[in-house]
Amino acid sequence: MVAVTLPDQVELDPRRDYPLAAHRPELLRTPTGKPIDELTMEAVLSGDVAAEDLRISPDTLRLQARIAEQVGRTQLARNFRRAAELTALPDDLVLSIYNSLRPNASTKQQLTDIADRLEREYSATLCAELVREAADVYERRDILA
Repeated sequence: MVAVTLPDQVELDPRRDYPLAAHRPELLRTPTGKPIDELTMEAVLSGDVAAEDLRISPDTLRLQARIAEQVGRTQLARNFRRAAELTALPDDLVLSIYNSLRPNASTKQQLTDIADRLEREYSATLCAELVREAADVYERRDILA
């Protein structure tokens, strides 16, 4: 078994390590745990790479967040961390939430219920916080359903 280093345990220097795939590929793994350098055309053609291997992993997103934060891009870092949370959600739920966040598409209660579900079922606290913030802003701007 390969020892996995967690994103917060890695020393990163944006000037030296970015982009991660070029300068620190040993840190990057697929959601199934394959090292990123095993994603080759040969591996795809032989069937050794599954569709799930082509998705970004939450750890990679968290590493990207750390790089963004270190260069002062705090909003981008937050977006990467929310994206890391979203990797645990089924695609149809992500699309449903996206549609629910359109102006005039949901009531405040519906948005609050989504936020509660994100926290309760997926531990997606940053995403839940964003949905609650959207509900408050939509209420002030009178663009709730």
